[in-house]
Amino acid sequence: MATQPSHLPRLRVAETKRHLVHENGAPFFYLGDTAWELFHRLTRDEAIAYLENRKRLGYTVIQAVALAELDGLRTPNAGGHHPLEENDPTRPRLVPGADNDYWDHVDFIVQEANARGLYVGLLPTWGDKWFMSGWGAGPEIFTPANAESYGAWIGERYRDAGIIWIMGGDRPIETDVQRTVVQNMARGVRRATGGRQLMTFHPPGGSGSSQWFHDEDWLDFNMRQNGHMAAYNGRYDQTRADYERTPVKPVLDGEPIYEGHPIEFDSSRFGVSCASDVRRPLYWNLFGGACGHTYGHHSVWQMYDLNRDPVNNPIMTWKEAVNEPGAAQMQHGRRLIESRPILTRIPTDDLIVPHKVPAVIPGAGLSFACATRDTEGSFAMIYLPVSRPVTVRLSTLRAGQIQAWWFDPRTGTHIDLGLLPGAGERAFTPPDLGEMRDWILVLDDASKGYPAPGTAVWSGNL
Repeated sequence: MATQPSHLPRLRVAETKRHLVHENGAPFFYLGDTAWELFHRLTRDEAIAYLENRKRLGYTVIQAVALAELDGLRTPNAGGHHPLEENDPTRPRLVPGADNDYWDHVDFIVQEANARGLYVGLLPTWGDKWFMSGWGAGPEIFTPANAESYGAWIGERYRDAGIIWIMGGDRPIETDVQRTVVQNMARGVRRATGGRQLMTFHPPGGSGSSQWFHDEDWLDFNMRQNGHMAAYNGRYDQTRADYERTPVKPVLDGEPIYEGHPIEFDSSRFGVSCASDVRRPLYWNLFGGACGHTYGHHSVWQMYDLNRDPVNNPIMTWKEAVNEPGAAQMQHGRRLIESRPILTRIPTDDLIVPHKVPAVIPGAGLSFACATRDTEGSFAMIYLPVSRPVTVRLSTLRAGQIQAWWFDPRTGTHIDLGLLPGAGERAFTPPDLGEMRDWILVLDDASKGYPAPGTAVWSGNL
């Protein structure tokens, strides 16, 4: 049995090979949230409350796992149901009726998400079910022989839903057997769906799908897990590295540092992340060429409540965490990108004039500044993680006059700087100086008549 057909348009890779688009070619901004335990831990009413929140905050994708990480085989879901008969992936536990088994619950949540305009980034399984390693809770149940049949079954069930398939589940590929399990599961899904839904792979921290599967035809776009580090170098710079791979494929970060997470898993040394820590990767990734971004909160991924055992010391319940400031601030990044042409946007290295001390501008660590622009120079944006003056080569835009703006990534508001001559170099000083105050400088070819940044969807994106 398959779920009800979704009204959501199908998604595909754009002709640019850099972006995701709807079936009619209109750009699709992937703004995801990691809700890994959504199907396993929440009741129907709780799931609806969560989905309503994420819809209101402008998310477009909810990433969740069918066979969940936190003892998802042996600990029943909120309705008391288990997903499989005797932990056999070739025997899903199915009971006639609309609310009588685990998969009915998954169906319900997928349909409720789609009804709210949210695609589900569906992981058929978390990685510990096919690769036993130090965390999660197995048992290891997948083999090359059964992975394809499970993939075909779950693919058939959700082939008409608004789904983006995410293979893997936070595990590396270290043996041929592990690779074959993933390949076979992807093959089963693709066979059942006819390739009508996008597919990627969720890698372990500090790596990307490209490391193992870049040349695979089932991998429509690359997903990175830049992970729970706060600094740019060595992690978030790898989004740009994947952007530059050939053959060209879209890339996004499917798991950057979570809000409310022990930084580098060591809060005694580095503290717990806050909103500024999750804003920086949003713009580092987007301006580095990503076609979207995923947010996460440490309490939300595990749907932590006071009656549950905590994982890595969450500092609040999931019901409190959905309203954290970083969760709401992600929509400002989406609206900023959508207020300018999307399919011609590229990273740029030639816009920012380096300071005589390069560690200041473009910076490093937490203070790395980065830029993006249109291929024709009709607009450019510079992200400043710390509020320092920046000198810009205005001639990069190739415009007679430039309309300049400051955009506040904390509030989504803007400041109109007026018209400037489009030549030479010019220094810009953010509205308020301070090391923990980030700003975005937006520079437009004035003749294009773009709306104020973040205030409207540019008509060319429709």
